[in-house]
Amino acid sequence: MSVVKIITLVGQSPDSFARAAEAAISEASRTIRNIKSFQVDQLSGEVSDGRIANYRASVQVAFVVDRNEAAA
Repeated sequence: MSVVKIITLVGQSPDSFARAAEAAISEASRTIRNIKSFQVDQLSGEVSDGRIANYRASVQVAFVVDRNEAAA
């Protein structure tokens, strides 16, 4: 039996919503193992001088909890 934990992260990018979501997953994968899926919950951004300056993606990241580390 496995347990899945879900966390929410916000990634940002000056290029696109997709890159913002990728930034969140990429950063999470630096410290979290066993990432299995993600879900984009919300898209937002910043506007500067009438143009989109930054894209943001709020992402739920699901990963399998490692039983060996959970017991420690």
